[in-house]
Amino acid sequence: MGYERMCPRYERAVAILGKRWTGLILRILMGGPRRFSDFRLQVPALSERILSERLKELEEEGILRRVVYDTKPVRIEYILTEKGRALEGVVKAIEAWAERWVDPPPASLEEAPSGLRPATAPAHGEEAAAALRDEGAPDP
Repeated sequence: MGYERMCPRYERAVAILGKRWTGLILRILMGGPRRFSDFRLQVPALSERILSERLKELEEEGILRRVVYDTKPVRIEYILTEKGRALEGVVKAIEAWAERWVDPPPASLEEAPSGLRPATAPAHGEEAAAALRDEGAPDP
């Protein structure tokens, strides 16, 4: 396949799959059908708005299917289509590459290269002033 034919398809595929959270959503769906709440439980940092957007985009691309069950309350599941299941090898290859070549993120900001630490001082009152004094800051 020539560059003229491959490049636009490759770029489009990367644009679809490279959006933040999309890879993780796909990885979760490879374990089987999932409900919206399943994603929220597995990835608490993923906002409902972004999750809704990504699920809709993947549905529009034909990568997943939204199944609405006629129950009370209504139950909705997300399932990979044949096109989505075809990505399993890609996802596994990325996982293998990441295991070999990508450093894990720091467990906490204390381990971050910048030397930043998570804030542990209370936000207000005498306890905050005491915490600041303990860190060598001048009294307020």
